[in-house]
Amino acid sequence: MYKLKKQKLIWLFGLISALTLTNIPALADIAVIANPGIAITKASNNDIKALFLGKIKSLAGYPVTPIEQKSGTTRSSFNNKVLGKSNSRLKAYWTKLLFSGKGVPPRVFPDDAAVKAHVAATPDAIGYIDSSSVDSSVKVILTVK
Repeated sequence: MYKLKKQKLIWLFGLISALTLTNIPALADIAVIANPGIAITKASNNDIKALFLGKIKSLAGYPVTPIEQKSGTTRSSFNNKVLGKSNSRLKAYWTKLLFSGKGVPPRVFPDDAAVKAHVAATPDAIGYIDSSSVDSSVKVILTVK
C-alpha cells in the first residue's frame, strides 16, 4: 500500500511540474532595433518611451519612425517594461490622442520577422523584437531585460 501511494504522489508531482512549466512564457530580452545605416548607436529607455508614445520624433538629432508589433508576448513585455502601460491602457492612450488630433500611433507589423525586415529596409525605422531574432540586418540600440 505504501508503494502505491508513493507512485501516485510521484505521478501527481510530475503532472503538476509539467503543467506548470508549459504555462511559463519565455522571458527573453527585448531588442530595440534600428536600421544599420542610422548614426544612432544607443538610446535610453526614456528616449524610446518618449518616441513610442509620440512625444518626440527624433533620437540624437536624427528623425526616426517607430513601428510596433500587432500582439503577443514581445509587445506586452515592451509595453509594460518600456512604456509602463498595459496593452489596454496603451490603446486608450492612443485613442485619446488620435481623436484629439494630437498624435497617430506607430505603424503595426504582425511579428518579429516583419518588424526586422521593415527596419532593415527603412533608414529611419525603429522597432522592437525578441532578442533571439536579432541578426546582422539590424542594429540593436537598446536591450530591455
